Formats: sequence, C-alpha cells, structure tokens
Amino acid sequence: MTSMDGGDIAIVGAAETAGLGTVPDMSVLDLHAEAARRALADAGMSIADVDGVATAGPLAMEVSHHLGIRPRWLDGTVVGGCSFMVHVRHAAAAIAAGAADVVLITHGESGRSGVGAPKRVPNPASFVGQFEQVYGAVAPYATFTVPALRFLNDRGMGREHLAEVVVAQREWAIGNPRAARRAPTTVDEVLEGPVVAYPFTRDMCCLVTDGGGALVVTSAERAADLPSAGRAVYLLGSGESAEGPLISQMEDPGSFRGFRDSAAEAIRTAGIVHADVDHLMCYDAFAHLPLYMLEDLGFVGRGESGPFIAGGATRPGGSLPMNTNGGGLSYTHTGMYGMFAIQEAVRQLRGEAAMPVPGAQISFVQGVGVFFAASGSLVLSANRP
Repeated sequence: MTSMDGGDIAIVGAAETAGLGTVPDMSVLDLHAEAARRALADAGMSIADVDGVATAGPLAMEVSHHLGIRPRWLDGTVVGGCSFMVHVRHAAAAIAAGAADVVLITHGESGRSGVGAPKRVPNPASFVGQFEQVYGAVAPYATFTVPALRFLNDRGMGREHLAEVVVAQREWAIGNPRAARRAPTTVDEVLEGPVVAYPFTRDMCCLVTDGGGALVVTSAERAADLPSAGRAVYLLGSGESAEGPLISQMEDPGSFRGFRDSAAEAIRTAGIVHADVDHLMCYDAFAHLPLYMLEDLGFVGRGESGPFIAGGATRPGGSLPMNTNGGGLSYTHTGMYGMFAIQEAVRQLRGEAAMPVPGAQISFVQGVGVFFAASGSLVLSANRP
C-alpha cells in the first residue's frame, strides 16, 4: 500500500522557467505553462500523463485548461509563499489514496513586470484590513518590523545578525549564474545600505522578480519505470500548520508556532533526527526569517541562530549548508518563493546544483506564508528507504 510519507512518493520532474528576473514578454499564465512543460520534459512525461493539477495564484482549472489537461484531481490551496510545500503534501496524499496518479504543481508570477498579474486591492473587511493595515502595516517590510525587533531584543542580538544572513547567502549566490545578486558583500556594507524600514536595509529585503517553476509528483513505483528514474527525489515526511492572519495577534512574536508544529510533524513522519539533515532551505523573504526557522525547527537552541550563521555554519563548507541558491535575498523572489526553495532542494539531491553540497542525501525545506500565518515543511531524500 502506498503511503504519503516514507519514500513512497517521488518528485520526478522539476524545472524553472528559462528566464528569471525581468521577463516582460511573458504573462503569469505563460510562466506557469513554460515551467510545466519544462518539468514534464525533465520527467520524461507528457501532458497526457497528468491527471492532477495544483497551483496558487491562477485557478487550478485555468492552468489545466491552458495546458490541455483534463484533471480528476485539483488543488487550489493558497496559503502564501509556502503553498507549494503544502501542494506537494496534498499531492502525496492524493496519490496514496488513488485520487490521482501524476500531479503537476505549477507556479508563475510576474512580480516585477506585472504582465497578467491580478491587481492586489486591500480588503477593509478582512482581519488585517480592520486591525493592521489602518495602522500602516501594509507592505511586507513594514509588517515584519515589529516581530523582527522583538526576536532580536529577546535574544540579545542586533542588526548585524540580520546582515550576517545576507552575507552568508550571498556566498552561495556568487557561484550561481542564475542568481540576481552575485556581488560579494560584507556585514558593514549591508548595514550601511539604504534603510527600507527599520531594522531592514535594502539587502535584508527580498528581490522582486518574474519567473516560475513546476514539479511533477507520482508514486515511487511509477517513478521506477520512467527515463528519469535515476534522478527521482523521494518525500520522506511533511507537515503543515497555521496560526492566524494577524502578526499583532501572534502567540509569541519572537517565535512562530506554525514553524514548530509543521516541522515537528515533518521530522516525525520522515523518521529522522535533525542530525540526519545535510541541506536546509529556509524561506527568506526577509533576513530575520532564517533566524526564526533555525530555532523554531530545532536545528539550534533559542538565541543560537545568529551566532550559528555568523560562525559560518550555513556557508559553503559549513556544517549545515542553507539557502544554497542564494535564497530570496539573492537568487530570485517572485512574490511566493516556496517553489524555488523546493527546486533547489531537488537540484542538490540530484547533484545538479550550481553550488553543490557534496554528498547531500537529505534536505529539509521550510516555507512560510502570508507573514507569520502559515507554514509548510518537507523532508526530501535522494534515495528511497
């Protein structure tokens, strides 16, 4: 019997759009379609093989219609940037239950060029519209300031620890030809950059780009019969959780329960311990998020995340390589970054990354959605147990 965890489900296709950064000649739907076709080609499959579609942004039936797919399973879950971690989990459950055989998960955003992108209109009747946006907490950089400052204060850290995150991830981006920011930088240079919203300077904030990516998910049994069998990546465990839409109502602004809960479930269902993880992808829309994640996921103790990164543990050659494509701070960030974190994990486990982690066998991928609202966690393996 196929299980949704434990290696019975495989990612057999993974690809990004050919262009990342500024792609003014492609609409949102074009980006979805290009990524989908590239991922299917990577898997050695075709549109005719797909019977399940998951996406966030456009409606799942818009994507399936555009590609000529007649699905028997659809997932339009939208929980912000971690939607794609959640889609992998939902696809695994659907395949294990027999509701789908091959699921195509697509992403595409014209975050910089705005081609075919829906207009975002604040909803004054929503929770955030009533209780946060009226006080100026509208843009992400303005909304994240209070929890970031609370985190640093509670742990006796400073803005230099945010800058260390940027510097560490830039070291990975320097060797990645697809990364948007590749110039070496220092802690002083990051701190001296233009202030966007205290405590964040420009380089502590994510990029704004165009681009897309897609994944093809199926059972491990079917994966074994594909031309891409030797490059399959297996789902060992997964988790998802949420706390609420309001940062002002977080249980603890200095720690996110969603991270703790989804990560604990992913580790439990994968049957691993933290020391088994060779590679870590932490969603980094802003520089404070990897600090939260390292602690909330349990890779380091409370107050240890800043010194851990400053000491070089997450850099090339470190004990826990993290955000090895450069992350949302240096690689790309279309608006919902989660797809690109999964893509890099797949590349590392296949041995195909621009900046490879030697011998990487297990990757942990952590996502966040809508500030501190939702969380999605995946444990991926290069081998089926």
